[in-house]
Amino acid sequence: MHIKEFQRFISEKYEQRDRERGTSRTFMWFIEEVGELSTALVSNDMENAEEEFADVLAWLCTLANINDIDLEKACEKYTSGKLEGFKPK
Repeated sequence: MHIKEFQRFISEKYEQRDRERGTSRTFMWFIEEVGELSTALVSNDMENAEEEFADVLAWLCTLANINDIDLEKACEKYTSGKLEGFKPK
């Protein structure tokens, strides 16, 4: 499945309700999922981490959808070969 397909799936299932919730409240849900992923990773609970990675991706798609961002297009920054350098540690 491509990113665009997953984003479309999330849109078809949740976008109307997500738009009603709005960006600020949706972002809080996203951050909660990132926190749950962090907890799973720190505790080395890889079974739960897998589920939380999926949740984080789904909420990221939700945020992109309600802000009219095409994630696949946004990721071209990394796939176009034009990205130079990296962030220092």
